[in-house]
Amino acid sequence: MSFLQPNGPVIDLGVNIDHVATLRNARGTVYPDPLRAAILAEQAGADVITLHLREDRRHIKDADVIALRPQLMTRMNLEAAVTREMIDFACAVRPQDVCLVPERREEVTTEGGLDVIRYCKEVEAAVKQLQGEGIRVSLFIDADQAQIGAAADLGVPVIELHTGRYAEAGQDQLAHELERIRAGARFGVSRGLKVNAGHGLHYQNVQAIAAIADIGELNIGHAIVAHALFAGFENAVREMKAIMVASRLAAGASTLR
Repeated sequence: MSFLQPNGPVIDLGVNIDHVATLRNARGTVYPDPLRAAILAEQAGADVITLHLREDRRHIKDADVIALRPQLMTRMNLEAAVTREMIDFACAVRPQDVCLVPERREEVTTEGGLDVIRYCKEVEAAVKQLQGEGIRVSLFIDADQAQIGAAADLGVPVIELHTGRYAEAGQDQLAHELERIRAGARFGVSRGLKVNAGHGLHYQNVQAIAAIADIGELNIGHAIVAHALFAGFENAVREMKAIMVASRLAAGASTLR
């Protein structure tokens, strides 16, 4: 329980520490240490530590995941592609959560949601293997009713809606993209899913997403790591969490008027 939420959760913040490892790997040093970042994030109010072990190991490495797993006081949310290597590794480490994501080696960052319909058999096999190890599985998908329905049909308890289109939208498309996220979250909850969201969220655009009552958790990394260069890591996490909580509470208050 965070000091920002003395009476229980309002909305959870998952802090993605990938880009701490990106900075470390740029010079091939042992610093900055993703483990230290994770611990500082927890102390500052993070509810989840998120990290993506990519196939090319461009930031987080196997040793990072193994070192972090026993040290975290909150939850580890390991993002992983639907491959035998990644699923087997996740089952060996046994994080509390695994979020299955699409992955292309040439992309700078994840460009869209997992196509659950097209890759249904592969996703279903991965879900069964992970759930067999007691791991909660989430699917990172677009806010599309067909994809959300397919995820629910596979028996996953959680989805994470890709907010990249919202984050990149111009003023003429912003309202449309926000409503698409709202509708997707609403439909996910109606199917019995816990709905999370993330991708491209930062200190100036997170407010509207955090205000959506059907969303339980936001996963944010790049913006926090970037802001930490100027504000310090703990302050960057605290600021993001405070913005999220304030946005949710304000939205709740407005519905009571």
